[in-house]
Amino acid sequence: VQLQASGGGLVQPGGSLRLSCAASGSIFSINAMGWYRQAPGKQRELVTSITSGGSITHAESVKGRFTISRDSAKNAVYLQMNSLKPEDTAVYYCNADIMSVGAKYYNTGSRGYWGQGTQVTVSS
Repeated sequence: VQLQASGGGLVQPGGSLRLSCAASGSIFSINAMGWYRQAPGKQRELVTSITSGGSITHAESVKGRFTISRDSAKNAVYLQMNSLKPEDTAVYYCNADIMSVGAKYYNTGSRGYWGQGTQVTVSS
């Protein structure tokens, strides 16, 4: 099972970016999917997540600016980021709680998987 993220880049303050992340491999089911970020010298933090049922959690710092969505048919999650600020600069990682086909067969439970990270830089 792999997660592949894309869509980062350089944007001016007030601009927008859309991140995408797709899971592939021997997937039986996906529970929650989400986005984390890690700025230089700081710990990785949750940005936003969405459950398989559609319940969403946001960090206070991004409420009203960032929107998470998912396409279950494509095993994908997206992050629309608007009104970007310099403090949003970080490496963004997608994360998903996935039950692989093997884990389902052997009844070992789901586990978290991480994408490779994509850099988002907000600067004028």
